Amino acid sequence: MIAATELRLVLVTPETTLLDRMVRSIQFPLFDGQIGVLPGRTPLVGRLGLGELKYTSSEGEGRFFIDGGFAQIKGQVVTILTHSAQPVDAIDAAAAEAALESANALKPTTEDGFAEKQHALDRARKLIELGRR
Repeated sequence: MIAATELRLVLVTPETTLLDRMVRSIQFPLFDGQIGVLPGRTPLVGRLGLGELKYTSSEGEGRFFIDGGFAQIKGQVVTILTHSAQPVDAIDAAAAEAALESANALKPTTEDGFAEKQHALDRARKLIELGRR
């Protein structure tokens, strides 16, 4: 039996399928740390964090910012279901800075409010970091 050398990466948001292509390797954030996936990986279902999804294909490397959701690895198919995603090269650093200022100005009074503020801060900081690379 010949071992597979590629994975099929499917990146889906509630609005559309952003990506469906064959890749050699994938890295993405889970809620508790980064994971790297190569062909032959055992099955997995995991909760996504926010950060950079990076893949390598025969055409080169691609990068997306993803914001939570779920990942499934089944056979040679890696499916990323995320709340939102955008190519890293499309990140507007000025808009991310404005989002950080806006998040800092929030004055939550409930636990849910504090959680929302923390998520907004984390998201804006990660966008700024990726936008500057």
